[in-house]
Amino acid sequence: MALATAHLRIARPTNNLDALLPFYCNGLGFEMLGSFPEHEGFSGIMLGHKSAGYHLEFTQKSGHDAGRAPTQDNLLVFYLPDGASFAQAVTQMEQQGFAVVRSFNPYWDRCGKSFEDPDGYRVVLANMTSPNSDVCLILLTAVAAAVGVKGQQTGYHVDWPRWCGKVYQDGYPSFDPGGQTLAPSPAANGPLVHVQFQPRYSLYLESEKHGEVVVNAALSPYHGKPWPSTNTTSSTSGRANNLIFSINLVEDDAILVQNTVAINSTGNVFRFDLSRLKPSLEPIKLVLYGAPEGGRPTWTATSSLFFLPEKTNGSVTRIDNFNGGLFFRNAASGHRFQPLLPHGFYASYDGFLGNNSTSEIQHYADLGLNSMTPLTIYRDSAPAFAYMDKINLKFMYNLREGYKNLTYVREQVLAAKDAEAIYSYWGTDEPDGWQDPFDAPSLARDLIRQLDPYHPVAITLNCQNYHFAEYSAGGDIIMEDVYPIGINSTWSKWHTACNATLGDCGCDNCQGNLQDVPNRLDDYAAYESWLGLWPKTKAHNPQSFHGEDYWLRDPSVDEELVMNALALNHGAQALVSWVWPASAPLGAAHGAMAKVVAASPVVDFLVGGDRPHPAAAESAGSGAGVIDAAYWVVGKKMLVSVVNGGYVDISGTVAVAVPNAIGIASTPWGDVGWRLQDSKLTVPVLPALATSMVILELR
Repeated sequence: MALATAHLRIARPTNNLDALLPFYCNGLGFEMLGSFPEHEGFSGIMLGHKSAGYHLEFTQKSGHDAGRAPTQDNLLVFYLPDGASFAQAVTQMEQQGFAVVRSFNPYWDRCGKSFEDPDGYRVVLANMTSPNSDVCLILLTAVAAAVGVKGQQTGYHVDWPRWCGKVYQDGYPSFDPGGQTLAPSPAANGPLVHVQFQPRYSLYLESEKHGEVVVNAALSPYHGKPWPSTNTTSSTSGRANNLIFSINLVEDDAILVQNTVAINSTGNVFRFDLSRLKPSLEPIKLVLYGAPEGGRPTWTATSSLFFLPEKTNGSVTRIDNFNGGLFFRNAASGHRFQPLLPHGFYASYDGFLGNNSTSEIQHYADLGLNSMTPLTIYRDSAPAFAYMDKINLKFMYNLREGYKNLTYVREQVLAAKDAEAIYSYWGTDEPDGWQDPFDAPSLARDLIRQLDPYHPVAITLNCQNYHFAEYSAGGDIIMEDVYPIGINSTWSKWHTACNATLGDCGCDNCQGNLQDVPNRLDDYAAYESWLGLWPKTKAHNPQSFHGEDYWLRDPSVDEELVMNALALNHGAQALVSWVWPASAPLGAAHGAMAKVVAASPVVDFLVGGDRPHPAAAESAGSGAGVIDAAYWVVGKKMLVSVVNGGYVDISGTVAVAVPNAIGIASTPWGDVGWRLQDSKLTVPVLPALATSMVILELR
């Protein structure tokens, strides 16, 4: 009997044709084969490949509710027995912002990856041979063509599997991924005077009467202009080493601030009258003109100011550009800005938020955690977001799954922007690792600002040094996700070495120890300095998980607390751990620390003070190299944080310099028995993996 031939059409109604296109075209690589508008009340699109024996049709009828998928087991399955083709197809979906979901039937998780389209229908990419290989041949050919339509990527050898620009699978030659941020060569006529300024806060509201600007005139080996010889200026004027400046509105050249700053000074704060400005949802452009008393040479710098109409519903978050801290207001705060140090978890939909249990969310908050980054959206979890609003559990709203689809971004921002508890958007996750187009994070950030200028945008960077400038431009808050515990930092699950030009060991260019966390924060700060950028707010994403054949174990409680404390010592202004539900000990440890660092009096130093200063530490014995100490000053008090980042006790007197300290006011964290002697905190033994915080009285 001859085999009958036919072209297969799989047809399905939908409520939103446009929402399906990114999933099937950008993700799976289908082509638009045809479309029809308003044919007897129906509109439709046909997606597929010209050479394939099937296509998909989606139709929409005005006034008819097509509904969502009736179950999570309504599937299209594509069999990809070739491992490279399967990995390429999964990577393509993830790079386009579509996250893997847990299958209703565990079988599909064992042999493939599942993705859910905007209507709730699922596609499985199965790394196996079809039960009927003849029928599979048509589908396999079509999907192979589909995944060959790749989204734009950065770097070299874009047709090879890469992470942070480096190949990571066996069988590919190592090469320099490029994109490194390097220290520029010092200027021959340096040091130079680098003039920068920013509004003190990222936004002001029309209910406020005064604003402030922060002006820096630091000496730099790389950026700026040489300062003229002071011999040409009268030393009796007292202004020989001062920059005279004015900050003007670009629109009409009206002067906001006129004053002077000392050369080689930073953090100079000046007040101005906001009543002279008109509230607007658009940024107000500013320019600084500066010169020495003699008038030559001249300096210019630019910035912008958000002076926004009063917000009567929902929350507002602003960044303190002086130290990077966050300040938050909503109805629960009486619409007064209060310091916010978010300390919580990314929270899974499966196994947590998908349970629709307010008691589980309440238990999370009762631990002491003050924030959450839900891995869900309003469409799927509106009751959970409503409960977070009710109990004032701050949240960062997740846009990562579809951030390259600006229609998706618009829909999600409009859904979230007036929530009482939203403090930020999570715009992009690891675009440097995925080698996303450079402008993709910035395009999403710009649209978010346009729709909601009242909340900042966070971006997670994964790579140690891959196109930092281009990717960091897409966020107001830079989150690093250094996960160093339980990894093999030299040999990967992909059977390759891990180094600066090859491999992926789960933590890019890491040593696999606790110091990877402060090192990454210090790296990012150094890149900003080399690039001449104003430093952005930093956040640390603590590791609270294991698995994926990268991480052999969870961090211990002590390791977790050390990484958190090290991050705070090196400037982190938020702690957002991956992932909840976590183990009970790690959840309790984060909650206990959050009750201290995210509340007064400690938060008043970490967020309300200046940036952390490194404190000199020494030991009469061995092991001083793993002591990490920092301090913050507010008024006549100093907060000191000391960490033993090593796994053995440090014997012999440990001393930390605390200038001008005259007494210990309190010990809000840790049980190290510090004593104050001769402007030094001392202890005879600093225990392994100890974390401690002390508040001191100053002269």
